[in-house]
Amino acid sequence: MPKFAQIVHFDQSDLPLYDPVAPAGEWAVSGSFAFVNGAPADEKGRNAFEKGWLGVGSFGRATAAMVTEIPPVELGVLRQKLAAYVQRAGYVETPADALALADQEITFMQDLCAGLEPGTVVLVHRTDTPEGVHEECRAVKPRKATVH
Repeated sequence: MPKFAQIVHFDQSDLPLYDPVAPAGEWAVSGSFAFVNGAPADEKGRNAFEKGWLGVGSFGRATAAMVTEIPPVELGVLRQKLAAYVQRAGYVETPADALALADQEITFMQDLCAGLEPGTVVLVHRTDTPEGVHEECRAVKPRKATVH
């Protein structure tokens, strides 16, 4: 089964950072297409730019996502939801462009998650550079818990 990432919250720290906040369990994509014009000026917009994954459903942001398996049928649903959103929000003009952008986002996330164990947490950090948005992703491997 393919791997993908879902929004995860370890505490309430995302609540003051994003508007809206993506709920736990939503499929996550980078969503960097929202920042083609650079970082937003407002604080919550800057937070979303710098470190927010985009939850597909609420289209809110969250700081962390966790690698899991995704049923192939869910990939098709995800593609349609994301394509509808990017066109409705005006990021693209045509349905074909919307599907192409959705495919790009989905492929990026599948590639990011492919070599990672389920349970791995992925974080993103973006910076605005003269060449455009630079995005780096970091994986935090799950720890084995022990009880003493």
